[in-house]
Amino acid sequence: MLSIRLFRGGKKHQPSYKIVVVDKKRAPKGGRFAAELGYLNPITKEKSLDKEKAKKWLSYGAQPSDTVYNLFVKEGIIEGSKRDVHKKSKNPPKADQPEAGKEDKTEAPVEVKENSEPSASAKATADKKAEEPKAEEPKDTSLEEEKKEESPKEGGGSSSDAKAMADKEEVKKEEVKNEKTGA
Repeated sequence: MLSIRLFRGGKKHQPSYKIVVVDKKRAPKGGRFAAELGYLNPITKEKSLDKEKAKKWLSYGAQPSDTVYNLFVKEGIIEGSKRDVHKKSKNPPKADQPEAGKEDKTEAPVEVKENSEPSASAKATADKKAEEPKAEEPKDTSLEEEKKEESPKEGGGSSSDAKAMADKEEVKKEEVKNEKTGA
């Protein structure tokens, strides 16, 4: 069975195609095709097509590929509607999930009004936040352990070491507080 399809040529990232007639079981490699009907350059949008040869090969029973069929419809060689050429997903979307291309348009865009009072819903959320009890800050046990380890032992420590430890403790507590508040 004969098919009319595209034969790719050109450099990497610079395709150009020949429209050729080949046996469907063979790839159109190295110029082994029955006939050349024209060419197509998608970069420069150039195309050339011998309509008489195309009609002749179609009358012999050659089947065009989807892309070539769409090209023939566009050029007026074949009458009909174009075929879908894009790749179809292997996993169709489930019924409960919206399709990727479609957006849920039930939400209206939010308009910001200047010099106005907050809406009732904004007031309600603010009230809820105020009512929620604040969680207690967890005690930092590592500070207490360090304090025990470095505290001056009986008869062998100085008061300056104790002051330095107290200062370190306060700095660490402030750092923990700042991390929690996000400051």
